[in-house]
Amino acid sequence: MSLDEYILQHIDAEGDYLHALWRDTQLCLSYGQMASGHLQGRVLKMLVRMVQPLKVLELGTFSGYATLCMAEGLGEGAEIHTFEIFDENEDFLKKWLGESPYRDKIHLHIGDALQLVPQMEERWDFAYIDADKREYVAYYEMLLPLMRPGGYIVADNTLWYGHVLEKARESDVQTRGVQAFNDFVASDPRVEKVILPLRDGLTVIRIKD
Repeated sequence: MSLDEYILQHIDAEGDYLHALWRDTQLCLSYGQMASGHLQGRVLKMLVRMVQPLKVLELGTFSGYATLCMAEGLGEGAEIHTFEIFDENEDFLKKWLGESPYRDKIHLHIGDALQLVPQMEERWDFAYIDADKREYVAYYEMLLPLMRPGGYIVADNTLWYGHVLEKARESDVQTRGVQAFNDFVASDPRVEKVILPLRDGLTVIRIKD
């Protein structure tokens, strides 16, 4: 038994619906490995339970796995707005999010979050970034003035398969984007931050009061 298998046997189950979504993601969508999966999904649910946000923002819906995990952790009257830029995922997402037990808490938006989110004039308690790595700094700078004091931003893939340790090629814009984001957040006095070596790296950021 591997350590990963041991961990999965000793945490809460993902549930039949999420397991079916995971399988359908692998069958129907390109790059199915991008879905958050069992362990990270349980972590996201737990973080939402701990923070108890009323307004959650997700940048990068992909197949909706993380969306449903965060929605599972939401309290009464709370909601999540999730943004997916690729409209070819829309039918898939409408099916899986719309048939879930948390559908009334979830608002799906198709389009560029950098353009659409500022137009909403919302204040967010919790934000999850898992979208275009080239735009991570732009997402972060957009989010900061929209977050409530004491709110949390969680960013995925911040270790980027270990490539953050390498000198990125000029053409490797994804790695360069993650490196720039990590450097920017590390030097930002407005926030507290920690990188968790979970899966591909998960950065938890708290906006100072």
